[in-house]
Amino acid sequence: MAVKLVYETHSITVDNETGISTGWLPGELSARGREAAVELGVRRREVDVVYVSDLRRAVQTAEIAFAGNGKEIRLDRRLRECDYGIYNGRPASEVAALRARHVDTPWPGGQSYRQVVVETAAFLRDVMAEWQGRVVLVVAHSANRWALQHLLEGTPLEELVDAPFEWRPGWEFCLA
Repeated sequence: MAVKLVYETHSITVDNETGISTGWLPGELSARGREAAVELGVRRREVDVVYVSDLRRAVQTAEIAFAGNGKEIRLDRRLRECDYGIYNGRPASEVAALRARHVDTPWPGGQSYRQVVVETAAFLRDVMAEWQGRVVLVVAHSANRWALQHLLEGTPLEELVDAPFEWRPGWEFCLA
């Protein structure tokens, strides 16, 4: 049996609204982000379990989305955003201009996008082993979506890291 994996980006943060790339910093949802988190909970009622990055902005998103509805929320460190090292908390425009250089080369004091792919692949193996025939929601970050698209759709990371971000209400994948 297959696993239906649904990926959703964490809700809008204060950093997103002010043009900051949070990276491994915790981040905080904005008022708009808290509203979007409520909408996520309505949109994704059918999931069996929710896996979430352990960074604060993703945790807040899941806690607001699924408050009081009995969904199990599991924090997983492997779902963290790419660690930009000394660039955590820098302007998003600065980080975006440098992303292509860090597909295979770690950010100074951080990690590479390829390392995020390795973490995501390990996460997917565990999900496949435990959740056959079920619906799994992942609430995480841009780098995790890129890793999923690379691993499950074959899209080169080099294309993904330079593509403009276009929000949408989730991405769905079939793990067979």
